Amino acid sequence: MFCYQCEETAKGTGCTLAGVCGKNEEVAALQDLLVFQLKGISIYADEARKLGAKTGEADLFVTEGLFTTVTNVNFDPERIEKLIRRSAEVKAATKEIYEKTYTEKKGSSAPAIENIAARWEPEGALDALIAKGREVGVKSRVFGPESEDTQALKELITYGLKGMAAYADHARILGYDDTEIYGFMHEALAALTTQKSVEELVGLALKVGEVNLKVMELLDKAHNETFGSPEPTAVFTGVKKGPAILVSGHDLKDLYKLLQQTEGKGINIYTHGEMLPAHAYPELKKFPHLVGNYGGAWQDQQKEFAEFPGAILMTTNCIQKPRDSYKDNIFTTGLVAWPGVKHIGADKDFTPVIERALELGGFPEDADGKKILTGFAHNAVLNVADKVIEAVKSGKIRHFFLIAGCDGHEPGRSYYTELAKQVPDDCVILTLACGKYRFNKLEFGTIGELPRLLDVGQCNDAYSAIKIAVALANAFNCGVNDLPLSLVLSWYEQKAVGILLTLLHLGIKGIRLGPKLPAFVSPNVLQVLVNNFDIKPISSVEEDLKAILGE
Repeated sequence: MFCYQCEETAKGTGCTLAGVCGKNEEVAALQDLLVFQLKGISIYADEARKLGAKTGEADLFVTEGLFTTVTNVNFDPERIEKLIRRSAEVKAATKEIYEKTYTEKKGSSAPAIENIAARWEPEGALDALIAKGREVGVKSRVFGPESEDTQALKELITYGLKGMAAYADHARILGYDDTEIYGFMHEALAALTTQKSVEELVGLALKVGEVNLKVMELLDKAHNETFGSPEPTAVFTGVKKGPAILVSGHDLKDLYKLLQQTEGKGINIYTHGEMLPAHAYPELKKFPHLVGNYGGAWQDQQKEFAEFPGAILMTTNCIQKPRDSYKDNIFTTGLVAWPGVKHIGADKDFTPVIERALELGGFPEDADGKKILTGFAHNAVLNVADKVIEAVKSGKIRHFFLIAGCDGHEPGRSYYTELAKQVPDDCVILTLACGKYRFNKLEFGTIGELPRLLDVGQCNDAYSAIKIAVALANAFNCGVNDLPLSLVLSWYEQKAVGILLTLLHLGIKGIRLGPKLPAFVSPNVLQVLVNNFDIKPISSVEEDLKAILGE
């Protein structure tokens, strides 16, 4: 196998024996083959769409297929094999739409598409699929010879599309979608099967960022219109006596359905990881048995889940290999899967989760815990924008730091804790995603009535941070790059890649990225990013603060 799509890839170059994330060579090969099939489907879908046809089945399958291959989502070879075999049916149906529409529009038979991704069909048993997956993996040359730089850019685009698909799927689940988004996914995936210049691929990567901005805006609308606009909320981090269910991942609709199904059953619901911001949404916080947040970021789940005396529900990416001590207590739903772990289907009947929670009994007694603030999404911050602006003009707020992104295992991520601690008292820290667990229980105080630490939400809420920055720029009649604002980001998986491409599309410069730069970005491509966007790796906290604040 060869995989380098996440930040923690082995030796900073690529996982070759097994993934640091826990996937084995078999799963890696099947995921590569699924992506290959998605490209084939998209070739036909792109051609059909150019003729004005609709490709709804392909839209959904490609979106879910890309999300399935995001780090820490699906580790089950049987489920991925089923998706690959299903992909052949979707490809055939999409091909038929293309050919039929062409004939109707042009009055002649559609020209055959010779691209190997369009023509290949899965044959044979699982071993044959795995062999094909090895053949079409990251380092393959299936679509012709690639330079190191074009290969790097194609991977950058692929991972950005995976992140975009995750956000699009979240919005679609809530009933919000946009066919133009799916159309671009097909266009981009099809383009990756052809020869492109570095310049063309750089342009396509920035286009991914542009469309991802629309996706994040759509998801923000879906969350706000479905669950209400987040409100600043103090979240309890202790525990309550009684049966308990812990919900991790990102999917707010799954949490909502679980809250409905557990009403009156004497079960306390806790959030974990990226679900912390759920407590700020009016339609979720109205449930009194949504009692608090337990634990921290995803990488600590094996220890935290082993200590949790209840049932556990994984709703999206972030799952790690379950330990035997809690394997009977954990459930997956949606696109998440681990071999041998019980799965809740599309009907979202959480009865097995509820029954397990009641059987386990939960916490024997109450335990106090610190309260942490969340809910400072764009509406909450912009409602006090006049006070923020006045504080900047009066010199009470010197600088804004967006310290945000993914958390992970590596010791180097302590940088973000130390940075937050050393940010001067006259500066405000904005944060989002699970990286905030590095410092969100620390005391930062206030500047006037404004907390110095503002938790904007999940990684899914990156649009909020962008909207806040744009609003401040408009208020000061300047560009975002002219604001007293610095972005110091940590990344782990492909949603972070999508967000980074969006920030580059917006022309935001001077981003500091860590703990280390992506292994899939070649030196020449990195130089393009440095030259055009002044993107740079984090260094030491002291050096970075000195450079940012001009001290």
